[in-house]
Amino acid sequence: MPKIVPPLTDSKIQSAKPREKEYRLSDGAGLYLRVRLSGTKDWIFRYKAPFSGTRKDMSFGIYPRVSLADARGKRENAHQLLAKDIDPKAHKAELTRTAAQDLSNTFAHVTGDWMRVKSTKVSPKYAEQIESSLTNHVFPHIGKRPIKDITPAEVIEFLKPIEAKGNRETIKRLCQRINEVMEFAVNTGLININPLAKISSAFLTPATKNLPTIKPEQLPKLMQDLSTASIKLVTRTLIEWQLHTMVRPSEAAMTRWDEIDLENKTWTIPAEKMKKKNNGDHVVPLTPQTIALLDFIKPISQHREFVFPADRNPREHTNAQTANMALKRMGYQNILVAHGLRSLASTTLNEQAFDSDVVESCLAHIDSNSVRRAYNRTDYLERRRKVMCWWSEHIERAATGNMSLANGTRHIRAL
Repeated sequence: MPKIVPPLTDSKIQSAKPREKEYRLSDGAGLYLRVRLSGTKDWIFRYKAPFSGTRKDMSFGIYPRVSLADARGKRENAHQLLAKDIDPKAHKAELTRTAAQDLSNTFAHVTGDWMRVKSTKVSPKYAEQIESSLTNHVFPHIGKRPIKDITPAEVIEFLKPIEAKGNRETIKRLCQRINEVMEFAVNTGLININPLAKISSAFLTPATKNLPTIKPEQLPKLMQDLSTASIKLVTRTLIEWQLHTMVRPSEAAMTRWDEIDLENKTWTIPAEKMKKKNNGDHVVPLTPQTIALLDFIKPISQHREFVFPADRNPREHTNAQTANMALKRMGYQNILVAHGLRSLASTTLNEQAFDSDVVESCLAHIDSNSVRRAYNRTDYLERRRKVMCWWSEHIERAATGNMSLANGTRHIRAL
Protein backbone atom coordinates (compact mmCIF):
# COMPACT_ATOMS: atom_id res chain seq x y z
CA MET A 1 0.00 0.00 0.00
CA PRO A 2 1.54 3.33 -1.04
CA LYS A 3 2.53 5.69 1.71
CA ILE A 4 0.05 8.52 2.21
CA VAL A 5 1.90 11.85 2.25
CA PRO A 6 0.18 14.57 4.27
CA PRO A 7 -0.22 17.68 2.12
CA LEU A 8 1.82 20.76 2.86
CA THR A 9 0.42 23.82 4.58
CA ASP A 10 1.64 27.42 4.48
CA SER A 11 2.59 27.27 8.16
CA LYS A 12 4.65 24.11 7.59
CA ILE A 13 6.37 25.72 4.59
CA GLN A 14 7.14 28.93 6.50
CA SER A 15 8.55 27.01 9.45
CA ALA A 16 10.90 24.92 7.26
CA LYS A 17 14.48 26.02 8.02
CA PRO A 18 17.69 25.34 6.06
CA ARG A 19 19.78 22.35 7.20
CA GLU A 20 23.30 21.12 6.54
CA LYS A 21 22.04 19.70 3.25
CA GLU A 22 19.18 20.83 1.04
CA TYR A 23 16.06 18.77 1.42
CA ARG A 24 12.56 18.40 0.03
CA LEU A 25 9.10 18.41 1.53
CA SER A 26 6.49 16.47 -0.46
CA ASP A 27 2.99 17.69 -1.21
CA GLY A 28 2.17 14.47 -3.04
CA ALA A 29 1.61 13.56 -6.72
CA GLY A 30 5.16 14.62 -7.64
CA LEU A 31 5.15 18.13 -6.12
CA TYR A 32 7.99 19.03 -3.76
CA LEU A 33 9.16 22.10 -1.91
CA ARG A 34 12.96 22.24 -2.03
CA VAL A 35 14.69 24.04 0.83
CA ARG A 36 18.19 25.19 -0.17
CA LEU A 37 21.17 25.83 2.09
CA SER A 38 20.65 29.56 1.60
CA GLY A 39 17.11 29.30 2.90
CA THR A 40 15.55 29.80 -0.54
CA LYS A 41 12.49 27.63 -1.10
CA ASP A 42 11.38 26.59 -4.57
CA TRP A 43 8.87 24.21 -6.11
CA ILE A 44 9.94 21.07 -7.97
CA PHE A 45 7.71 18.73 -9.93
CA ARG A 46 9.11 15.23 -10.40
CA TYR A 47 7.66 12.98 -13.10
CA LYS A 48 8.44 10.26 -15.62
CA ALA A 49 8.67 11.46 -19.25
CA PRO A 50 6.22 9.86 -21.67
CA PHE A 51 7.55 6.96 -23.77
CA SER A 52 11.14 7.05 -22.45
CA GLY A 53 10.19 6.74 -18.75
CA THR A 54 13.12 9.00 -17.85
CA ARG A 55 12.75 10.70 -14.47
CA LYS A 56 12.74 14.48 -14.79
CA ASP A 57 12.50 17.47 -12.48
CA MET A 58 10.64 20.61 -13.53
CA SER A 59 10.83 23.94 -11.70
CA PHE A 60 7.56 25.65 -10.79
CA GLY A 61 9.18 28.78 -9.31
CA ILE A 62 10.19 30.21 -5.92
CA TYR A 63 8.02 30.36 -2.80
CA PRO A 64 6.26 32.63 -1.80
CA ARG A 65 6.28 34.27 -5.22
CA VAL A 66 4.60 31.08 -6.38
CA SER A 67 2.13 30.19 -3.67
CA LEU A 68 1.16 26.71 -2.54
CA ALA A 69 -2.14 27.00 -4.42
CA ASP A 70 -0.33 28.17 -7.58
CA ALA A 71 2.12 25.27 -7.38
CA ARG A 72 -0.75 22.79 -7.04
CA GLY A 73 -2.45 24.36 -10.08
CA LYS A 74 0.75 23.89 -12.10
CA ARG A 75 0.96 20.28 -10.90
CA GLU A 76 -2.59 19.68 -12.11
CA ASN A 77 -1.78 21.18 -15.54
CA ALA A 78 1.33 19.03 -15.79
CA HIS A 79 -0.61 15.85 -15.02
CA GLN A 80 -3.18 16.78 -17.67
CA LEU A 81 -0.37 17.02 -20.23
CA LEU A 82 1.15 13.73 -19.10
CA ALA A 83 -2.24 12.08 -19.54
CA LYS A 84 -1.96 13.08 -23.20
CA ASP A 85 1.63 11.77 -23.43
CA ILE A 86 3.00 15.32 -23.56
CA ASP A 87 6.22 16.10 -21.69
CA PRO A 88 5.35 19.21 -19.58
CA LYS A 89 8.93 20.47 -19.42
CA ALA A 90 9.40 20.19 -23.19
CA HIS A 91 5.97 21.77 -23.67
CA LYS A 92 6.95 24.74 -21.51
CA ALA A 93 10.22 25.19 -23.41
CA GLU A 94 8.32 25.19 -26.72
CA LEU A 95 5.85 27.78 -25.42
CA THR A 96 8.75 29.96 -24.27
CA ARG A 97 10.47 29.64 -27.64
CA THR A 98 7.25 30.44 -29.52
CA ALA A 99 6.54 33.46 -27.32
CA ALA A 100 10.05 34.81 -27.91
CA GLN A 101 9.67 34.23 -31.64
CA ASP A 102 6.31 36.01 -31.66
CA LEU A 103 7.83 39.02 -29.91
CA SER A 104 10.65 39.19 -32.47
CA ASN A 105 8.32 38.71 -35.45
CA THR A 106 6.91 42.18 -35.39
CA PHE A 107 5.20 43.70 -38.41
CA ALA A 108 8.27 45.86 -39.10
CA HIS A 109 10.62 42.87 -38.86
CA VAL A 110 8.50 40.71 -41.18
CA THR A 111 8.18 43.64 -43.60
CA GLY A 112 11.99 43.77 -43.78
CA ASP A 113 12.13 40.08 -44.73
CA TRP A 114 9.33 40.58 -47.27
CA MET A 115 11.07 43.61 -48.82
CA ARG A 116 14.22 41.59 -49.45
CA VAL A 117 12.12 39.35 -51.70
CA LYS A 118 9.87 42.08 -53.13
CA SER A 119 12.82 44.28 -54.14
CA THR A 120 13.99 41.58 -56.57
CA LYS A 121 10.68 41.82 -58.46
CA VAL A 122 10.26 45.60 -58.79
CA SER A 123 12.44 48.55 -59.72
CA PRO A 124 14.64 50.10 -57.00
CA LYS A 125 12.59 53.30 -57.13
CA TYR A 126 9.30 51.45 -56.67
CA ALA A 127 10.77 49.37 -53.83
CA GLU A 128 11.78 52.61 -52.12
CA GLN A 129 8.24 53.97 -52.53
CA ILE A 130 6.73 50.82 -50.99
CA GLU A 131 9.07 50.86 -48.02
CA SER A 132 8.57 54.59 -47.47
CA SER A 133 4.76 54.33 -47.47
CA LEU A 134 4.81 51.55 -44.86
CA THR A 135 7.41 53.32 -42.73
CA ASN A 136 5.45 56.59 -42.71
CA HIS A 137 1.86 55.35 -42.44
CA VAL A 138 1.95 51.87 -40.87
CA PHE A 139 5.03 51.35 -38.69
CA PRO A 140 4.13 54.12 -36.18
CA HIS A 141 0.97 52.16 -35.33
CA ILE A 142 1.77 48.43 -35.68
CA GLY A 143 5.48 48.29 -36.52
CA LYS A 144 6.41 46.91 -33.08
CA ARG A 145 3.35 44.68 -32.75
CA PRO A 146 3.81 40.87 -33.04
CA ILE A 147 2.33 40.04 -36.42
CA LYS A 148 0.14 37.28 -34.96
CA ASP A 149 -1.63 39.78 -32.66
CA ILE A 150 -2.60 42.38 -35.29
CA THR A 151 -6.35 42.74 -35.76
CA PRO A 152 -8.44 44.24 -38.58
CA ALA A 153 -10.02 46.74 -36.15
CA GLU A 154 -6.73 48.38 -35.16
CA VAL A 155 -5.51 48.63 -38.76
CA ILE A 156 -8.79 50.14 -39.97
CA GLU A 157 -8.68 52.60 -37.06
CA PHE A 158 -5.35 54.17 -38.07
CA LEU A 159 -6.16 54.10 -41.79
CA LYS A 160 -9.51 55.91 -41.40
CA PRO A 161 -7.94 59.39 -40.87
CA ILE A 162 -6.02 58.97 -44.14
CA GLU A 163 -9.24 58.18 -45.95
CA ALA A 164 -10.91 61.20 -44.29
CA LYS A 165 -8.36 63.43 -46.02
CA GLY A 166 -9.57 62.09 -49.38
CA ASN A 167 -6.52 59.94 -50.05
CA ARG A 168 -8.38 56.88 -51.33
CA GLU A 169 -5.57 55.80 -53.65
CA THR A 170 -3.15 55.87 -50.72
CA ILE A 171 -5.54 53.69 -48.72
CA LYS A 172 -5.82 51.24 -51.61
CA ARG A 173 -2.04 50.94 -51.93
CA LEU A 174 -1.52 50.61 -48.16
CA CYS A 175 -4.15 47.85 -47.89
CA GLN A 176 -2.46 45.99 -50.76
CA ARG A 177 1.01 46.30 -49.24
CA ILE A 178 -0.09 45.40 -45.71
CA ASN A 179 -1.77 42.30 -47.10
CA GLU A 180 1.30 41.31 -49.09
CA VAL A 181 3.30 41.38 -45.85
CA MET A 182 0.63 39.35 -44.05
CA GLU A 183 0.45 36.78 -46.88
CA PHE A 184 4.24 36.52 -46.72
CA ALA A 185 3.87 35.75 -42.99
CA VAL A 186 1.34 33.02 -43.80
CA ASN A 187 3.52 31.50 -46.52
CA THR A 188 6.60 31.46 -44.26
CA GLY A 189 4.70 29.76 -41.42
CA LEU A 190 4.61 32.67 -38.98
CA ILE A 191 0.81 32.78 -38.86
CA ASN A 192 -1.87 30.35 -40.00
CA ILE A 193 -4.28 32.80 -41.65
CA ASN A 194 -4.27 36.42 -42.76
CA PRO A 195 -6.85 38.26 -40.61
CA LEU A 196 -6.44 41.46 -42.65
CA ALA A 197 -7.44 39.96 -46.01
CA LYS A 198 -10.70 41.94 -46.21
CA ILE A 199 -9.73 45.28 -44.65
CA SER A 200 -10.05 47.10 -48.00
CA SER A 201 -13.82 46.49 -47.85
CA ALA A 202 -13.99 48.96 -44.95
CA PHE A 203 -12.98 51.84 -47.23
CA LEU A 204 -14.47 53.63 -50.21
CA THR A 205 -13.24 52.48 -53.60
CA PRO A 206 -11.06 55.06 -55.39
CA ALA A 207 -12.72 56.65 -58.38
CA THR A 208 -11.31 55.27 -61.62
CA LYS A 209 -9.13 57.88 -63.25
CA ASN A 210 -7.86 57.13 -66.73
CA LEU A 211 -4.64 58.71 -67.87
CA PRO A 212 -5.27 61.59 -70.29
CA THR A 213 -5.06 60.60 -73.93
CA ILE A 214 -6.37 61.78 -77.29
CA LYS A 215 -8.78 60.20 -79.75
CA PRO A 216 -7.40 58.40 -82.83
CA GLU A 217 -8.68 61.18 -85.14
CA GLN A 218 -6.54 63.70 -83.20
CA LEU A 219 -3.26 62.02 -84.15
CA PRO A 220 -2.61 64.30 -87.21
CA LYS A 221 -2.99 67.36 -84.94
CA LEU A 222 -0.50 65.86 -82.47
CA MET A 223 2.02 65.21 -85.23
CA GLN A 224 1.58 68.77 -86.50
CA ASP A 225 2.10 70.21 -83.01
CA LEU A 226 5.12 67.98 -82.51
CA SER A 227 6.70 69.17 -85.76
CA THR A 228 6.43 72.84 -84.76
CA ALA A 229 7.05 72.50 -81.01
CA SER A 230 9.95 74.37 -79.47
CA ILE A 231 11.55 71.33 -77.86
CA LYS A 232 14.95 69.68 -78.09
CA LEU A 233 15.54 67.17 -80.90
CA VAL A 234 16.33 64.39 -78.41
CA THR A 235 12.99 64.97 -76.69
CA ARG A 236 11.06 65.07 -79.96
CA THR A 237 12.77 61.87 -81.11
CA LEU A 238 11.98 60.26 -77.76
CA ILE A 239 8.26 61.10 -78.10
CA GLU A 240 8.11 59.70 -81.63
CA TRP A 241 10.07 56.61 -80.54
CA GLN A 242 7.61 55.94 -77.73
CA LEU A 243 4.65 56.55 -80.02
CA HIS A 244 5.91 54.07 -82.63
CA THR A 245 7.13 51.36 -80.21
CA MET A 246 4.13 51.55 -77.81
CA VAL A 247 6.39 51.15 -74.76
CA ARG A 248 6.05 52.84 -71.38
CA PRO A 249 7.72 56.25 -70.84
CA SER A 250 10.41 54.86 -68.52
CA GLU A 251 11.24 52.04 -70.94
CA ALA A 252 11.60 54.49 -73.82
CA ALA A 253 13.76 56.88 -71.78
CA MET A 254 16.14 54.06 -70.79
CA THR A 255 16.67 52.67 -74.32
CA ARG A 256 20.29 51.53 -74.76
CA TRP A 257 22.19 51.09 -77.99
CA ASP A 258 23.33 47.59 -76.97
CA GLU A 259 19.67 46.53 -76.79
CA ILE A 260 19.16 47.32 -80.47
CA ASP A 261 19.65 44.52 -83.01
CA LEU A 262 19.50 46.13 -86.46
CA GLU A 263 20.28 42.87 -88.23
CA ASN A 264 17.16 41.20 -86.83
CA LYS A 265 15.29 44.50 -86.56
CA THR A 266 14.45 44.12 -82.89
CA TRP A 267 14.83 46.03 -79.64
CA THR A 268 15.04 43.76 -76.57
CA ILE A 269 14.06 45.41 -73.30
CA PRO A 270 15.55 43.44 -70.36
CA ALA A 271 13.06 42.04 -67.84
CA GLU A 272 14.42 44.20 -65.01
CA LYS A 273 13.34 47.34 -66.87
CA MET A 274 9.80 46.11 -67.42
CA LYS A 275 6.86 46.88 -65.14
CA LYS A 276 6.55 43.16 -64.36
CA LYS A 277 9.97 41.55 -64.18
CA ASN A 278 8.65 38.01 -64.05
CA ASN A 279 7.19 38.35 -67.54
CA GLY A 280 10.71 38.16 -68.99
CA ASP A 281 12.37 40.30 -71.68
CA HIS A 282 10.12 42.22 -74.05
CA VAL A 283 11.13 42.13 -77.72
CA VAL A 284 9.91 45.07 -79.82
CA PRO A 285 9.94 44.54 -83.61
CA LEU A 286 11.57 47.55 -85.29
CA THR A 287 9.80 49.08 -88.26
CA PRO A 288 11.42 51.15 -91.05
CA GLN A 289 10.17 54.26 -89.24
CA THR A 290 11.71 53.35 -85.87
CA ILE A 291 14.99 52.43 -87.58
CA ALA A 292 14.85 55.86 -89.27
CA LEU A 293 14.51 57.47 -85.83
CA LEU A 294 17.61 55.61 -84.68
CA ASP A 295 19.49 56.77 -87.79
CA PHE A 296 18.43 60.34 -87.02
CA ILE A 297 19.73 60.31 -83.44
CA LYS A 298 22.92 58.34 -84.11
CA PRO A 299 25.13 61.42 -84.55
CA ILE A 300 23.90 62.70 -81.18
CA SER A 301 24.18 59.58 -79.03
CA GLN A 302 25.65 56.55 -80.82
CA HIS A 303 28.93 57.07 -78.96
CA ARG A 304 26.98 57.06 -75.69
CA GLU A 305 25.39 54.23 -73.70
CA PHE A 306 21.83 55.52 -73.98
CA VAL A 307 19.94 56.36 -77.15
CA PHE A 308 18.27 59.33 -75.46
CA PRO A 309 20.93 60.95 -73.25
CA ALA A 310 20.13 63.39 -70.47
CA ASP A 311 20.67 67.04 -71.28
CA ARG A 312 22.79 67.87 -68.24
CA ASN A 313 24.65 64.57 -67.97
CA PRO A 314 24.83 62.80 -71.37
CA ARG A 315 26.24 59.69 -69.67
CA GLU A 316 22.83 59.11 -68.12
CA HIS A 317 19.51 58.51 -69.87
CA THR A 318 16.91 61.25 -70.12
CA ASN A 319 14.33 61.48 -67.36
CA ALA A 320 11.18 59.37 -67.69
CA GLN A 321 9.16 62.59 -67.22
CA THR A 322 10.87 64.41 -70.11
CA ALA A 323 8.15 63.51 -72.61
CA ASN A 324 5.41 64.56 -70.18
CA MET A 325 6.99 67.95 -69.57
CA ALA A 326 7.34 68.50 -73.33
CA LEU A 327 3.69 67.62 -73.95
CA LYS A 328 2.63 70.12 -71.26
CA ARG A 329 4.67 72.86 -72.94
CA MET A 330 3.00 71.93 -76.24
CA GLY A 331 -0.39 72.70 -74.70
CA TYR A 332 -1.45 69.13 -73.86
CA GLN A 333 -1.69 69.50 -70.09
CA ASN A 334 -4.63 67.39 -68.83
CA ILE A 335 -5.21 66.33 -72.46
CA LEU A 336 -2.38 63.88 -73.14
CA VAL A 337 0.42 62.33 -71.11
CA ALA A 338 3.25 60.19 -72.44
CA HIS A 339 1.65 57.01 -71.10
CA GLY A 340 -1.51 57.98 -72.98
CA LEU A 341 0.31 57.31 -76.26
CA ARG A 342 -0.06 53.61 -75.44
CA SER A 343 -3.82 54.05 -75.01
CA LEU A 344 -3.95 55.88 -78.33
CA ALA A 345 -2.19 52.95 -80.03
CA SER A 346 -4.41 50.37 -78.32
CA THR A 347 -7.64 52.16 -79.24
CA THR A 348 -6.59 52.65 -82.86
CA LEU A 349 -5.43 49.07 -83.36
CA ASN A 350 -8.53 47.57 -81.75
CA GLU A 351 -10.74 49.80 -83.90
CA GLN A 352 -8.95 48.34 -86.92
CA ALA A 353 -9.97 44.85 -85.71
CA PHE A 354 -6.45 43.55 -85.10
CA ASP A 355 -6.28 40.43 -82.93
CA SER A 356 -6.67 41.76 -79.38
CA ASP A 357 -4.21 39.19 -78.00
CA VAL A 358 -1.55 40.39 -80.43
CA VAL A 359 -2.24 44.03 -79.54
CA GLU A 360 -1.94 43.20 -75.83
CA SER A 361 1.35 41.47 -76.56
CA CYS A 362 2.60 44.56 -78.41
CA LEU A 363 1.81 46.57 -75.28
CA ALA A 364 3.64 44.02 -73.08
CA HIS A 365 0.56 43.50 -70.97
CA ILE A 366 0.84 40.52 -68.65
CA ASP A 367 -0.81 37.28 -69.65
CA SER A 368 -1.78 35.27 -66.55
CA ASN A 369 -1.43 32.04 -68.52
CA SER A 370 2.29 31.18 -68.38
CA VAL A 371 2.10 28.75 -71.32
CA ARG A 372 0.31 31.27 -73.53
CA ARG A 373 2.76 33.95 -72.36
CA ALA A 374 5.72 31.88 -73.56
CA TYR A 375 3.88 31.22 -76.83
CA ASN A 376 3.33 34.95 -77.28
CA ARG A 377 7.04 35.68 -77.07
CA THR A 378 7.82 33.33 -79.93
CA ASP A 379 4.98 32.83 -82.39
CA TYR A 380 3.53 36.29 -81.80
CA LEU A 381 6.74 38.10 -82.76
CA GLU A 382 6.12 38.04 -86.50
CA ARG A 383 2.41 38.71 -86.03
CA ARG A 384 3.32 41.64 -83.83
CA ARG A 385 5.78 42.89 -86.45
CA LYS A 386 2.92 43.21 -88.95
CA VAL A 387 0.85 45.16 -86.41
CA MET A 388 3.78 47.41 -85.54
CA CYS A 389 4.47 48.11 -89.23
CA TRP A 390 0.84 49.05 -89.81
CA TRP A 391 0.94 51.35 -86.77
CA SER A 392 4.14 53.08 -87.91
CA GLU A 393 2.72 53.58 -91.41
CA HIS A 394 -0.47 54.96 -89.84
CA ILE A 395 1.59 57.48 -87.86
CA GLU A 396 3.53 58.36 -91.01
CA ARG A 397 0.30 59.02 -92.90
CA ALA A 398 -0.96 61.17 -90.02
CA ALA A 399 2.27 63.19 -90.19
CA THR A 400 2.10 63.83 -93.95
CA GLY A 401 3.03 67.44 -94.55
CA ASN A 402 4.34 67.81 -91.00
CA MET A 403 7.74 66.18 -91.59
CA SER A 404 7.94 63.69 -88.73
CA LEU A 405 11.48 62.68 -87.88
CA ALA A 406 10.67 59.08 -88.85
CA ASN A 407 9.41 59.68 -92.38
CA GLY A 408 11.43 62.86 -92.95
CA THR A 409 14.70 61.06 -92.34
CA ARG A 410 13.75 58.22 -94.64
CA HIS A 411 12.88 60.66 -97.44
CA ILE A 412 16.16 62.54 -97.04
CA ARG A 413 18.12 59.25 -97.20
CA ALA A 414 16.21 58.24 -100.31
CA LEU A 415 17.32 61.43 -102.07
